Amino acid sequence: MTEHNTSDAQQAARDIAEVPAVEIITAAAVNLLSAAAIKCGLSDDPENETDLDEARKLINALAGLITAGAPEISDSHARPLRDGLRSVQLAFREASVIPDAPGKGPGEKYTGSVI
Repeated sequence: MTEHNTSDAQQAARDIAEVPAVEIITAAAVNLLSAAAIKCGLSDDPENETDLDEARKLINALAGLITAGAPEISDSHARPLRDGLRSVQLAFREASVIPDAPGKGPGEKYTGSVI
C-alpha cells in the first residue's frame, strides 16, 4: 500500500467508527431489501432482472439480519424493515411458478409463514 492509500484507509475507518450501529444495520438491510425486490421482479425491467434463486439468498440474508438486529435497533427502525421483508417474501411467492410450502419460503425459518 502506498502512503496515500494507507491514509485513505485510516480515514475511512475513522469515518465508519463515527456512524451509529443502527445506521449501519439499517443501511445493510435496505441494500439487501432493494436487491431482493429487483430479483423478485419488482423493477422497471422484470423480464431481464428477475432471478428467484438470487432473490431467495438475499431474502434469507435479510430475514436473518432483521431478526438478529431488531432487538438492537429498536422497534421504530425494525418495523419498516419487517414490512419490507414481508413484501419481498410475498412478491417471491407470487413470482414463483412452483410455490414453496408454507413456512419453507425464503426467510420463513426466521419470520414464520407469510401466507
